[in-house]
Amino acid sequence: MSTLQVELVAADRKVWEGEATQVSARSIDGDLGILPGHTPILAVLVEGDVRIHAEGAVRSAHIDTGFLSVNKDVVTIVAEDVDASKLGL
Repeated sequence: MSTLQVELVAADRKVWEGEATQVSARSIDGDLGILPGHTPILAVLVEGDVRIHAEGAVRSAHIDTGFLSVNKDVVTIVAEDVDASKLGL
């Protein structure tokens, strides 16, 4: 089964990094669902939850604004402020 390599970064720190089967976030154009094999994309994110499906659980972090990029099953999410209290780490 294919996976995504995901990195969630706040302005001042790396928040989470690991493998995931799916990533969901809200962009200025609407909700995004990223699965392995997704076409390359660069999206501007709005305030809301980023959901990372990893290790049999859904990890959630609240971001203010930022961007998401996907390239060759590598997902990078960068936000100014990240509330990672629900990530379960």
